[in-house]
Amino acid sequence: MIEDLNKAFESRVRLGIMAVLVVNEWVDHAQFKELLGVTDGNLASHLAALEELKYVQVRKRFIGKRPNTSYRSTIPGTKAFRAHLDAIERLIPKP
Repeated sequence: MIEDLNKAFESRVRLGIMAVLVVNEWVDHAQFKELLGVTDGNLASHLAALEELKYVQVRKRFIGKRPNTSYRSTIPGTKAFRAHLDAIERLIPKP
């Protein structure tokens, strides 16, 4: 049964990232840091891994004169995350 679990979401940080992204359109780097309580470097490495898998999309822009990086879940990312959650639910016995 565990073969249906997605290794990309084994990390609690990646699990948290995807949980935030599937319920929000775009989330910026500062919001992630605040919500997940992780360092810039830790967050950046996990987001890069999810971006490489094409599970997240990155948008870099300027708001006024300040750079802003934000992220959203891709359709394949959302599908993979929901499938992972479904696999977890199948592991939990029903009362």
